[in-house]
Amino acid sequence: MIPCQRHLFDIPENIAYLNCAYMSPILLSVRDAGRRGIAAKAQPWTITNNDFFADSERARGLFAQLIGATADDIAIVPAASYGISTAAANLPLRPGGRVLVLADQFPSNLYPWRDLAERGGGKVLTVARPADDDWTAAILALIDERVQIVALPNCHWTDGGLIDLVRIGERARAVGAALVLDLTQSLGALPFDVGRVQPDFMVCATYKWLLGPYSLGFLYVAPKRQGGRPLEQGPWSRLHAEVSTRRLEYIEAWEAGARRYDMGERSNFTLMPMAIAALEQLLEWQVERIAATLSAGTDAIARRAADLGLGSARLRAGHFIGLRFPRGAPDGLAERLAQERIYVSLRGSSLRVTPHLYNRPAEIERLFAVLETVL
Repeated sequence: MIPCQRHLFDIPENIAYLNCAYMSPILLSVRDAGRRGIAAKAQPWTITNNDFFADSERARGLFAQLIGATADDIAIVPAASYGISTAAANLPLRPGGRVLVLADQFPSNLYPWRDLAERGGGKVLTVARPADDDWTAAILALIDERVQIVALPNCHWTDGGLIDLVRIGERARAVGAALVLDLTQSLGALPFDVGRVQPDFMVCATYKWLLGPYSLGFLYVAPKRQGGRPLEQGPWSRLHAEVSTRRLEYIEAWEAGARRYDMGERSNFTLMPMAIAALEQLLEWQVERIAATLSAGTDAIARRAADLGLGSARLRAGHFIGLRFPRGAPDGLAERLAQERIYVSLRGSSLRVTPHLYNRPAEIERLFAVLETVL
């Protein structure tokens, strides 16, 4: 178990921030890295040609280490929607083919598939929310030879409902379907191994559980998908770009692996150092230890909630809990909590409570003190 790490964050004593699934606070080390990046841009004569490549390669390698991949498998993107759109641009969908998604799936992993289906004569097939909370069984029941793309998260963004991606990956491969994942609501707090799941594409934005900046993300691309068409045609992803841009040469060949899918201006001198600092801290803590620590916390929340007659998903990710009210959430609940400096989110019918290593038991007591007064 990891002890409370609040001293590494800029969180005032009176704030109970239980809303990492909305947006994480950044570490002090991440903030300082961003400040150094801003200072460098203020004096651009200090930025060398190598700076356009070194930090992006460092970040790419750290993210690869986090998921058990290689740096060649990783592209740098600005958002989850960019990564999903890259996948949609490189996966065929035959007329009548199906793309499988969850009910109430986050829009970034839905809109590109709707567009692809409309253009190709396919269909988006939605898995209904299962009454028993077993998303895995519900998904497996719908994957057949008509399904060509399975597009999922690792846990549902509204309440943390968990999906067994290893089993889903096995079934998708058995019917010849591609597996595309958006892990923005789990990666960094829930262990994930590309070798076991074997997705075709997997994207994660950094501003939630990766404890990083906004407007940055990473895209894993399986080796068999690394020869596709990128959304952009920038110079920095070309072979020997560090030399060719000085010599005014136009290079047709791409850099190795997934780098062809990189966004333009990937070498952001503020965001990239911030991502590096965040990834280094996560790797030092170890995702398995983070997951165990957060799971113990949400299990305690679930027990307290049950005493008040509140439910939660039977099968959920350990870092994530959505409290369910038998008669619906009381009006103005989130605002009432915010008045007490307690920050959570209402998503669908669930009060989403998503703590991290900066939270203390006293903050959970404050949450339930308010809940007891409104129930």
